[in-house]
Amino acid sequence: MVQSLWDQTKASQLQGGLDELVYRSNIIGADRRVCNWGGGNTSAKTTVKDFRGRDVEVMFVKGSGSDLATMKAGNFTGLRMEDIRPLFEKPEMTDEEMVAYLTHCMIDSKHPRMSIETLLHAFLPFKHVDHTHPDAIIALCCADNGKEIAKEIFGERFVWVPYVRPGFTLSKMIAEGVLANPKAELVLMEKHGLVTWGETSEECYAKTIQIINEAESFIDARVDEAKLFGGAKYEVLAPEVRRSIAAQVMPAIRGAVSDVKKMILSFDDEADVLQFASSENAPKLSQVGAACPDHLVHTKVVPLLIDWEPNAEDVDGLKAKLQEGIARYKEEYKAYFERNKNEGDVMFEAAPRVILIPGVGMINTGKSWAMSQVSGALYHRAIAVMRGATALGEFVSLSENESYNVEYWPLELYKLTLAPAEAEFSRKVALITGGAGGIGSATARRLVSEGAHVVLADLNLEGAQNVAAEINEKFGENRAIAVKMDVTSEEQVAAAFAETALAYGGVDILVNNAGLATSSPFDQTSLKEWNLNMNVLGTGYFLVAREAFKQMKEQAIGGNMVFIGSKNSVYAGKNATAYSAAKALEAHLARCIAAEGGEFGIRVNTVLPDAILQGSAIWNGSWRNERAAAYGIEPDQLEEYYRKRTTLLVNIYPSDIAEGIAFFASSKSEKTTGCMLTIDGGVPAAFTR
Repeated sequence: MVQSLWDQTKASQLQGGLDELVYRSNIIGADRRVCNWGGGNTSAKTTVKDFRGRDVEVMFVKGSGSDLATMKAGNFTGLRMEDIRPLFEKPEMTDEEMVAYLTHCMIDSKHPRMSIETLLHAFLPFKHVDHTHPDAIIALCCADNGKEIAKEIFGERFVWVPYVRPGFTLSKMIAEGVLANPKAELVLMEKHGLVTWGETSEECYAKTIQIINEAESFIDARVDEAKLFGGAKYEVLAPEVRRSIAAQVMPAIRGAVSDVKKMILSFDDEADVLQFASSENAPKLSQVGAACPDHLVHTKVVPLLIDWEPNAEDVDGLKAKLQEGIARYKEEYKAYFERNKNEGDVMFEAAPRVILIPGVGMINTGKSWAMSQVSGALYHRAIAVMRGATALGEFVSLSENESYNVEYWPLELYKLTLAPAEAEFSRKVALITGGAGGIGSATARRLVSEGAHVVLADLNLEGAQNVAAEINEKFGENRAIAVKMDVTSEEQVAAAFAETALAYGGVDILVNNAGLATSSPFDQTSLKEWNLNMNVLGTGYFLVAREAFKQMKEQAIGGNMVFIGSKNSVYAGKNATAYSAAKALEAHLARCIAAEGGEFGIRVNTVLPDAILQGSAIWNGSWRNERAAAYGIEPDQLEEYYRKRTTLLVNIYPSDIAEGIAFFASSKSEKTTGCMLTIDGGVPAAFTR
């Protein structure tokens, strides 16, 4: 049952009017069983002073493109009721006319554009109105016998309106239905949702929760879990097996769905998803259509359900079915677009947003991890709706043309234009070794600032987690994750890339940065010291690059590797034979991979820094003392020594290297591979030649 979240202590501290509307909206949106992400709308009619100091009746309504759970006062639009009321007498009004008219009714031009369903709120003669998409109510409204069932639940207290796309006509139908029924307490919108109201904000919210729970109680009494969705067709695989399979297939999926623009993926194996995807009736139910018009922009009309019998030994077979299924889905979507398109429509990417795999779970796609989560969250709601609708009767949805006209509705598409513009590294995933260190963390911040999702791989897991937490606090949930990786361990490297695939679907950018440094005269260089440098800087770079190469090839959408070499890659550093030789190995390894990677669109370039002392674990250890000794100076003189030996008389910082990495990883260098870029302030001895 849905619980009331109204806290009288908090509510009593509010200033009324808009403050109470924000609070009510936030607690409605906090429970996704009550309202979809980004969907629903709320309003409050109150009195405010206009710019001339006059008292005017104003309705505050949710602004377009915001989410009830997180919206603030600035996300609402205020409109003058005296300007809106005359519209009720009009016989009809187009969307364009309605939006143009309502824009003139705004009390502040800086407010966001009003909700598509503004008139629904304005035409109802109540101070507070909620329009929500509760699972239980949509289940009722998407059952073929929903209107008859509603009579059993609500008697004469409801108004039923047939499906009409939101706008002037629907708003007037709702108001006329309510005015004609003095017993009305709610409106049920066929295949759409619920409208409730009250004279106070608390009363309105309480009515919303009450009505939902009446429907939910009725439905729950009729659900037979053993027979739900026709019962189980396949056994669900063990959690570790599901995750392993998902990690293996997600790069291939990512490549297949990224033919227009790259997509970020997420994996979901919650119990309801597994039950539905593995059920007898999933092939039929999943293809009926969207559970709610609000879902369409994020989930498309239907998901892709893979016809595959769960088998941990048949991952290659699953990959083949996924490739075939995605290709077929795209062709069917193109045909759907052609059948229904209107003049001027531009087709979205044709690939599925929701992919269901029996026994394994659900894979969602989006332009970011956050948006892939929205697709997933909405499909959880769709499953809940189908659960209820099939307990009551048959699940029904919009017609194909109705669905299309919502998916490509200009007023719905307007919401998408409110999103921030995509940046250079939007839709891209970067894995950075040595992610907790100075160069690694600076690079992560630099790439994320332009849209990337990053994986911080480091032996120092706690340090990497701290950097990831800082990034996520600033840029949003799950923009960065931390994984423990010893670059010399083949198993740990493979595990880190599997975790990357599971988190985001694959990798686009590898920053091969993990390192160490030692210093000894050549004749005093031990085999242990030699092997240490070769293992970390040579074998480590090889293992990480090889795993990245495999994943990039699997995705088949290109890729980018940036190696962090050193001035010593091209200059024989004093008393640093092992380190210099290993750094030279790195630079040539990068060129070798570049030579092989070209046909797959994989670019590999190298940045050659010098003496990055700031934030470096290497320079905070014995390396600082060893290098100072090699130059016959004190350790605290080293930074100034390095500055003075540059032709530009500058020190080099992690942010300088991050800028070079960003250049090589960006579209600015899309025709450059096998190249070395020196960022050392100008050390003549290390000039490349």
